[in-house]
Amino acid sequence: MPVITFANSKGGSGKTTSALLLANALALGKPTAIIDADPRKPIASWKKKSDERGTFPANLTVVSDVNEDNLIDKIETLKQLNTFVIVDLEGLASKMMSYAVARSDYILVPCKEQQQDVEAALQVLGALKRDFQMLNRNVPFSLLFTMTKYVKSRSSRAIVDQLKATTIAVFQTEITERDPYSQIFMRGGTIYDLKGVVTNIDKAIEEVDAFTVELIDRLKQTRKAA
Repeated sequence: MPVITFANSKGGSGKTTSALLLANALALGKPTAIIDADPRKPIASWKKKSDERGTFPANLTVVSDVNEDNLIDKIETLKQLNTFVIVDLEGLASKMMSYAVARSDYILVPCKEQQQDVEAALQVLGALKRDFQMLNRNVPFSLLFTMTKYVKSRSSRAIVDQLKATTIAVFQTEITERDPYSQIFMRGGTIYDLKGVVTNIDKAIEEVDAFTVELIDRLKQTRKAA
């Protein structure tokens, strides 16, 4: 079962939001687990709110009691019970990043359309490549632009165009800065529970569905290549 890791050494990159959106979308159809390895435990907090409201997805498992000693065992156990396993790594690079890479089938590096965020993401990619050398294996990875604006500034467009013109894989789908994505952390539940509650929810669902489809397509392509 594929293990999908979200990694970034810079806080505020939209990493946890993207990981949770993907987990919720996948859990609509298949048993899915998400490992909350962020010291702030944002997904564990989201789960508590969801449980209180009765909106926690039936097909989703959240595991937050992870550390450097048990991460690999947790991943292996969850792989036996779920179709997808998602790992939300802590913001700062650590041994857990290397351990997660060792068990990953795909890695996403969320990145905002800002120069300092791009530079941080490129540092993560450098660290990933060193891990690949150490492990003697390559894991497919892509940049994912997050918290993007509806109307892009000239600098944002230049950053996106520049990266998409390189050999670095970049998701075509972007996770836009949207109110529904903030709402689920405030109230629990998923964006699919927000119909009739917040505006522009259809656009948010369409975006997350497109992100999920693209991720699955990329997983299939990597399997064919292997």
